Order: sequence, then structure tokens, then C-alpha cells
Amino acid sequence: MRLGVISDVHGNRVALEAVRDDMPDVDRLVCAGDVVGYNPWPVDCVAAVREQEVPTVMGNHDRAVAGETPFRFNSMAAAGVEYARERLDEDALSWLADLPPERVVADGRVKLVHGHPDDPDRYTYPDEFSARMLDGEDLLVTGHTHVQGHRVFEDGVVMNPGSVGQPRDGDPRAGYAVVELGDREGGDAVTVEERRVEYDVDAVVDAVREAGLPERIGTRLYEGR
Repeated sequence: MRLGVISDVHGNRVALEAVRDDMPDVDRLVCAGDVVGYNPWPVDCVAAVREQEVPTVMGNHDRAVAGETPFRFNSMAAAGVEYARERLDEDALSWLADLPPERVVADGRVKLVHGHPDDPDRYTYPDEFSARMLDGEDLLVTGHTHVQGHRVFEDGVVMNPGSVGQPRDGDPRAGYAVVELGDREGGDAVTVEERRVEYDVDAVVDAVREAGLPERIGTRLYEGR
């Protein structure tokens, strides 16, 4: 089975479209959360994920837009949350509110979380990935940090596909991954291909300004920060 793996779209329709255009044929697309937040296309991004019936978990921005959250946001993040909350209809807000904190797909072989299996709001960077994060699955997919990376352990693979809509690893290109789930009895049960694709950052910066959102939401995309 071949999976397309995305996370942290953050309302960036331009980046999401670039990723979908660049992605090779996959059997299924999965998402590790934060479909909304920051950028000015929350309606379009929620619609795209829902229309494709993408298995998705709840990110901290998704939770904040749908209702209350203990997570503390900076001014840019708070502005994006409020912007999305004002523009999504009740049906879309209900969809966000119903997203689970974790989800198991591919016949139990893949688990999706947003931050960490023990805490969805915990930032867990690739150099912190450990075999202890695995609980029987072949692949654990995380998001939240916006930093692309994966580690292979004897019992499985822990990965972050990177952020579609707001990379923070110094590479401004949209991040995602393609995963091959091979034979469990073979030597390569899981193969991860980390991918990046350029998109029209200028268009996002212009849209951020036109939406009245904090300008830095857009300009930071040039830096991949």
C-alpha cells in the first residue's frame, strides 16, 4: 500500500494544491492534523480534506477553531484561529470538533497523532523520536512541529511529513511524504520518501494582506520559519 502523508496545512490552499499536483499516485491520503489556522483559506482546505475523505486527526489549531483549548497561542496564531472561526460554517466547525486525537488506519499498521502519542500538544522533533513512541503499529505519523524527518527503529518507523502550509525547518517549500507499506515479513516493511515542492508564496503573502491578517504570517513563509 502506498500512502500520501500530509500535516499542518494551516489554511494554505496554494501550498495544498501544489502538494496534490506533485504527489505521485497513492492508494490513500492521510493527515496528521491542523487543517486550519494562520492562512486565509480555511474553508477551502477543510472542504478539500473532507471531499477526499482523508483520515485526519485533530490538531491544536483545529481544536481551537472548533471550541475552547488550553493551548496558548501567539498573536499570529490567535488571529488565524479567529479568522477561521468566523468563516467556517456550522457543518465545517462540527467536522473539526469531531476529529479524534488519534486514528489507526491501514489495518492497524499506521497510527496518526498530532504531537505525541501521550500528549497531542507536545512538540516532538525528529531527533526526539524513539521506539517507545510505537505501540504495535509499523508507522507512527506525527505533526505539530512543522519539521520534516523520520527515524527507523527495529519495531517500526516514526515520522513527521513536514508542514504543507507553514514549514519551519528552513526550507520554504511545502513538505509532505509518500510511504510504502511493504510485507511485514520482509526486511523493508515501511519505506518513507520525504518530498518538497515549490509553490507561489507571493500569492499567499498577498492574500494574507488582503485578508487583514498579520503580515508576518505570510512573509515568514519565504524563510521556511
